[in-house]
Amino acid sequence: MPKEKLIVALDVDDRNRAMELVNKLAGHVGFFKVGMELFYAEGPGIIRDITENGAKVFLDLKLHDIPNTVGRAARVLARYGASIINVHAAGGGDMMRAARESVADEAQNKGLPTPMVVAVTVLTSINQAVFSREMGMPGEIEDRVRAWALLARESGLDGVVCSPREIELVREACGPGFKIITPGIRPDGAKLGDQRRVMTPAEAVRAGASYIVIGRPITGAPDPAAAAKAILEQISGVADNG
Repeated sequence: MPKEKLIVALDVDDRNRAMELVNKLAGHVGFFKVGMELFYAEGPGIIRDITENGAKVFLDLKLHDIPNTVGRAARVLARYGASIINVHAAGGGDMMRAARESVADEAQNKGLPTPMVVAVTVLTSINQAVFSREMGMPGEIEDRVRAWALLARESGLDGVVCSPREIELVREACGPGFKIITPGIRPDGAKLGDQRRVMTPAEAVRAGASYIVIGRPITGAPDPAAAAKAILEQISGVADNG
């Protein structure tokens, strides 16, 4: 179903505003993304509030620390009911394996569904100039995304978060079952904001995205439900590639 591919970013710092959006959109989207702003403002209870409304949560905290710390943090997060949890691929294979193993172990111990664990690659706000000059990273963004995606797969993760521009290369490198979550999605005519490497919803799904993440074009619209429906119409009928 097209709606299962759509993740709406709840980039707000207030539970009431977040739940207002959930109530308006729950029937139209597959997941809601809870990021740092909302999680730090409202704590883990916001995840329970959303899931009790019958919606699924992508918890976007980008865990990045030594393997033991990330493993212990991921174990705690697995208790809250999110369907997807993420780490940052820059933490390395041992860190990613610690997260995956801890999440699976905790879910089994608590009798809960095991969340997917995915790795963030290069943020969509970063272009090649920033990547090379400011961050001092060698090579091309695409090469780093590919390398981190392969490492995530080898570490047993379910998928990665990457910009739409890297969807095809990740799909080619990691195969059809590997999940690809893509922020940096902008409907035709929408403002780019702080995003750099972007595509339209239909372009991203056609390229092989498993899920697309959209925030402001939906949550900032006068009628968020109508905005979500318009995006679903754009991706309806596009081949399901993962």
